[in-house]
Amino acid sequence: MEIISEYVREQNRYSKSDLKQIFHFSTDEVEGFIKNLKAFGILKAVKNNSEQRELSDLINEDIEIVDMENGNDNYLYVFTYVGVITIGSRIIKCYPKYLLSENAPIDEMKQILKVISRYGSKEQIINLYNGDEENSSFNILAVILFLLNDFYEYGIYKNSEDIVEINGEGEILWDKTISESFTLVSNNRPYYMELYTSKTVDDEFDFFKRLHECILTECSQQLETSDLIDLFDIEAVNLSEEVLDDFGDTDYILYRLHSELNIQFNTRKQALLKSLYAYIVHSRTSEGDYGISMYGTNSFNLVWEDVCSEVFNNKLQTNLGQLDLPVTLADGYNASDKLIDIIEKPIWIGNKMGGETFDKPAKETLIPDLITIWRQDDSYQFIIFDAKYYTIQLEEGKQLLGQPGVGDVTKQYLYQLAYKDFISDHHINEVRNCFLMPTEQQSIIVKGYVSIEMLHALGLQNIQIRQLPAELVYSHYLANEKMDIGLLQL
Repeated sequence: MEIISEYVREQNRYSKSDLKQIFHFSTDEVEGFIKNLKAFGILKAVKNNSEQRELSDLINEDIEIVDMENGNDNYLYVFTYVGVITIGSRIIKCYPKYLLSENAPIDEMKQILKVISRYGSKEQIINLYNGDEENSSFNILAVILFLLNDFYEYGIYKNSEDIVEINGEGEILWDKTISESFTLVSNNRPYYMELYTSKTVDDEFDFFKRLHECILTECSQQLETSDLIDLFDIEAVNLSEEVLDDFGDTDYILYRLHSELNIQFNTRKQALLKSLYAYIVHSRTSEGDYGISMYGTNSFNLVWEDVCSEVFNNKLQTNLGQLDLPVTLADGYNASDKLIDIIEKPIWIGNKMGGETFDKPAKETLIPDLITIWRQDDSYQFIIFDAKYYTIQLEEGKQLLGQPGVGDVTKQYLYQLAYKDFISDHHINEVRNCFLMPTEQQSIIVKGYVSIEMLHALGLQNIQIRQLPAELVYSHYLANEKMDIGLLQL
C-alpha cells in the first residue's frame, strides 16, 4: 500500500479540489476523507468567499454545517489541529498557523511535537482512544509512540528467575546451608565446606520479553514506513527477527498477556502489558480505509498558554507570602491566599419583600492567563500577560487582521484595575500589560500596543504587543528554563 504523507497548515483554507490534489484522492475518496475528519473535529467547513480567504483565524460563527453529498467547491475546509494524523494510507502533518514561510517545516514540527508531548503528559490530551473508548476509533499511533518511549526510558520487559548455587557470589542461604551441607566442627565452631547461595537471573527466553521485542521492532518498522520515525525524533530499533505469528494465534497471545497481568503488581509492567494487549487486539483488527489515529491537539492555544506560563514564571497560583515584593506583605492580606484570590467575584443583589435586599456571590470571576512580578535591581514591575495564539497583521498600509477582540482588550485593563490596591499597598513601581503572540521569526518583535482611551485615561496601562520567536520559547519550555523578561522591552 502506498503511503502518502503531506503537510498542511492549521487554519489554512483548502477547497475540495485542493484536498484531492494534495492527497491524490478520487472524488469518492475525498468525500469520505472530509466526512471522517469532520467527525473528529479536525476539519471545519466555511463558505468559499473572498472574505474567508483573507482571514488567518477561524471564527466559530463562520463554521458551516455542510451536506457532504453536494459534491461541489462551495465550501472551504480548515484544519483545526496541530500534530500528526493517520487516516488509511494518508499521513497528515498539521503545522501551526504562525509558520507562514515553510511548506514542510520538518525541524519546527519535531520541536512542536516534543512541546505537545510535554504538555500532554500533564493534561493527558494524547489518548489511546480518540474520545470515548466505546464510540471512537482506537489510536494506534499513540500506542506505538508510548511503547517506543517506554522502551527508551525503562528498557525491555524482563522476568527474573531465582536460582540456587553452591559457593556462588550471591547472598548466602544459611538455613539451607546449615540443614543440607556437611559441617566440620573445630574448637566447637562449625565450618561449612559448601555454601548455598542465591542469585537472580533474567530469563532471556521469556515469552513476554520476546513478544515485547517483536512488537517494538514492528512498531519501529511502521513508523519508518510511514515516514514518521524522523519527525518524532525516535531512533529505530531492530530487536527481533520473530513475527507475531511465531507466538501463536491472537487469542493465545491475549490469554498469555491476561494471565501475566494477573500476577504482576509492578505499575510500569502493568501499563506496558496493557499497552501490548491493546496493540495486539487493534493492530490485528481492520478499521477500514478510514481508521484514524492522532497525536496532537485541536487546542494549541492552550499549549501556547502553558508554554508562556512556564517560561515567564507565572505567579498566579503562588501564595502571597512567597512572593518577592518590595515590602513585607501588607495588613489585610492572608499569606496563604494566592494572587488569583484577590480578584473580586461579581455580587448579585436580589430584592426581598418589604424592600430589603439579599446578595449572592458568583462562583466565577475574571482569570488572567499569567502574572509575574519582575525585579530588576531595586525596581519592581507587576506584569499582566495574556498568551494569545494569534497571527496579527498590524502593518502600515495593510488591513488590520488577526487581532484579539475588544473583550480581550478590555479584560486586560480590568485585570490591572483588580490589582490596583495590591500594587499600591506593596509599593510596586510599575505596571505593564502585554499580549504574547508566537512568530516564526528568530527575534522578539516589538509590534506596538492597543489602547482604549477612556480606560487609559483612568491611569491604566495600554496593552503592549510582543511577538515571540516560538522556537526560542519552546527551547526554554523543554529545558525547564525561564526567559529573561527584560528582553521584551516593556
